[in-house]
Order: sequence, then structure tokens, then C-alpha cells
Amino acid sequence: MAKLYFMYSTMNAGKSTLLLQAAHNYEERGMSVLLLTAHVDGRAGPGRIGSRIGLGRDAETFAPEDDLFARLGARQAAGALACVFVDEAQFLTEPQVWQLARAADDLGLPVMCYGLRVDFRGRLFPGSATLLALADDLREVRTICHCGRKATMVVRQDAAGAVLREGAQVQIGGNETYLSLCRRHWREAVGAE
Repeated sequence: MAKLYFMYSTMNAGKSTLLLQAAHNYEERGMSVLLLTAHVDGRAGPGRIGSRIGLGRDAETFAPEDDLFARLGARQAAGALACVFVDEAQFLTEPQVWQLARAADDLGLPVMCYGLRVDFRGRLFPGSATLLALADDLREVRTICHCGRKATMVVRQDAAGAVLREGAQVQIGGNETYLSLCRRHWREAVGAE
């Protein structure tokens, strides 16, 4: 039975590296995979999944208006498809997560989603909230705070390193913009009680 998986964490935990490794494992065994990444995130280049350790690979992109169930159904009809990998899954819309769940249920496709759980304000991304509700299998990818505790939160910083408390939920950036922290240090950084 195919499942919908959600591997989640904060920034810099190695989610994209794990995705690329898992996709490689399928292909090494002669199985066809489809890699998807958010159109909005072009940090590694347009239509490319990249990791901080230098691994990268081309992927198809998805935008909020895309019907992923229809795309996966067409792709499966065109030839064998063993697994679907979705990077930056926090950018999925609620309907798209339901479409991926249908792909697992009705098309028999395992769907492996990798993404952030919460934004810099400590709020769930819509795609992540729906994945947390619908996924058959949830897996936390762990990373650490500067104190050694598990990092579960992220702060957004300006160019001078000052912590930002307001702003749009989505702002594409990497180490120059975001810092992963444990909840205690996140609270201290944002001035929360």
C-alpha cells in the first residue's frame, strides 16, 4: 500500500540531501522517480533541488494553481513511476496535499514530501499543516541549536543580523537569512515570554 510521507524540520537539517539520496536509491534499483520542487524557490536555480553540501539535481516545479493529481496520473500513464519526491513541501496548497494523498490512495504512488514545519513566527505553513493532518507517516529530521538542544524553530534576520518579528510568511533565503534554534532560544531571540 502506497503512503503519503512528510519529513519535516527547520532550516539546514538536511531534508534536501535526504530526498536526493532516497531518489538515488530508487533509481539505482532501476525504478523511475519524479522530483518536484516549488516554483517560488529558485535558490539552487530554476527547477533544481540543491543541498548545502553541494548535491543537486534537476526537478519539475509546482505552482499553487497546478493540479498535482492530474500531473501524476498523466506521468504514471506515460510509463512506470515508482515514487514521487516533493521538496519544499511547505509551499504546497491545501488542495495540492489532498491531491498527493489521492495519488497515494488511488494511483498507488508513494509520495515523499520534505519541508519546513513552521515559519519564522512559529506558525505552521498551510502545506505543512495539511501534511501533518493527512500524512500516513510523519518523520522529524533533526538538527541542533547552538546550545546543543534540538532545533525546532527558525528566526529570520536582516542583513545586519537583527531578528525580524514581522513580515511575509514566505521569503526565500538560506543561511544569510535564517537561523535554526531550540524553542527556548527562539523565544529569547524574538522577545516572547
